[in-house]
Amino acid sequence: MKINEIKCKTALSKSNLPGLDYSLNPYRGCEHNCCYCYVPNVLRIKRSDWGSFVDVRTNIPNILSKELKKKKKGVVALSTVTDPYQPIEEKYRITRYCLEQLLRYDFPVHIQTKSDLVLRDLDLISEFSDIEVMFSIGTLNDSQRKLLEPCASSIKDRLNAMRKISQNATKTSVFFGPIYPTIKLDELENIIDKFKIFGAKEIMIDKLNLKAGIYDNISKRIDIYEETEFKDYYYKIYNEIIKLSNKKEIKAVKAF
Repeated sequence: MKINEIKCKTALSKSNLPGLDYSLNPYRGCEHNCCYCYVPNVLRIKRSDWGSFVDVRTNIPNILSKELKKKKKGVVALSTVTDPYQPIEEKYRITRYCLEQLLRYDFPVHIQTKSDLVLRDLDLISEFSDIEVMFSIGTLNDSQRKLLEPCASSIKDRLNAMRKISQNATKTSVFFGPIYPTIKLDELENIIDKFKIFGAKEIMIDKLNLKAGIYDNISKRIDIYEETEFKDYYYKIYNEIIKLSNKKEIKAVKAF
């Protein structure tokens, strides 16, 4: 893993995602190395290079502090491009330093992660007046998770982290996505029950975004539907989740 310490000129950028005003990305590149990640396509990075480097924006907490003095208050998303709690965060603590600044100015925060490292910052998280921690979970099958998300926290660790944070009276939710294309309709009830038991107050449903090269990258690791069948597959999955969420009394929304 090549780690590059870099400087940034700006910290907050405008977010076009629903409910989020700003995006804040302490890192560029991601150690989790999820083979379905769409970011290489967006940033025009060779897919073969993805997962081999991380750029650490070492000065972003200081830049953020200056920007927060001037910015209109709005929801800050940590992160929208790479995971704010990927393994390198344990050493550099850039996400934690950013949270300290956001807490100082009492900006609402939305954290999205695949890592139980977020528990380290529970002391800060618990002090925010408006914060949500969303865990990305696309399957309960950890054997498949190891194939598609080799360096992310286990599903068990994510669920346990969500439970601990929810018990701290902090809103927790699940980004059910990208939903693994191996999940069957009759598995969904158990999955939703599990999310609810471990503290999720909401489920955001996201399909697998088949940008160039992603289907081939996944199909090398697990058996999946033909590419032409994906649209119909996710339509059925989405409808079943909505039906079950109404039955289970947990909010479900569509991300795509």
